[in-house]
Amino acid sequence: MPETNQRPRRGRGIYLLPNLFTTAALFSGFYAVLAAMSGKFEQAALAIFVAMILDGLDGRVARLTNTQTAFGAEYDSLSDMVAFGLAPSLVIYEWALLDLGKAGWMVAFIYTAGAALRLARFNTQLGSTDKRYFQGLPSPSAAAIVAGSVWVGEEYGVAGGDVSIPAALLTGLVGLLMVSNVRYNSFKELDFRGKVPFVSIVAIMLVFAIIILQPPLVLFVIFFAYAVSGPVLTLFQLHRHRAERRKQVSSDD
Repeated sequence: MPETNQRPRRGRGIYLLPNLFTTAALFSGFYAVLAAMSGKFEQAALAIFVAMILDGLDGRVARLTNTQTAFGAEYDSLSDMVAFGLAPSLVIYEWALLDLGKAGWMVAFIYTAGAALRLARFNTQLGSTDKRYFQGLPSPSAAAIVAGSVWVGEEYGVAGGDVSIPAALLTGLVGLLMVSNVRYNSFKELDFRGKVPFVSIVAIMLVFAIIILQPPLVLFVIFFAYAVSGPVLTLFQLHRHRAERRKQVSSDD
């Protein structure tokens, strides 16, 4: 007799909409590499920022349409590795680090390896860490700092070879911050669907106006300040923790 309690077959297809955004982010990273190899550094930096926007959209679209899958998560990580790991390091290498020889490609590799380790650690810690904080500088923010520095240099006519040493120090430091234990605010506790005071809308409008005035400089400053906020937040939390321990010890005595 034929079996009546057969398990339903799982579809082997993938959801198109969120993966379209992921593919577009992947292409943006790929285009950034091609643009940098052709000497179009401003376009390369812009492509990385476009990849950041697309990367933020794919996850939100997947959640809104209830199309989250393990395939999508893995695909997103691979796309992030290209757009925020490989592309920024190659762009900064072609722009400023090329003149440093082996030291230049070593710094670029440190950044690339830092991004890969950061993404791997993030994937293995999903669901087991405090969602309010990131451990290590997020790779999109790191990419924004590197790409932003190139964009600022191109905007103000600075030759990459003239700032090769500062560019190398910045790239290496950002790469190390990604694999550090420094905590960064994830801003996931913000409720974008709730009501906010009218002043908040005015403040957001002012921020957009400032960004439009000088996009490369303002974006670089914003993400650089975010990178600095991590060590400051970590030191503050360590100081508060030590103060609480001293207070506890004194109360026990």
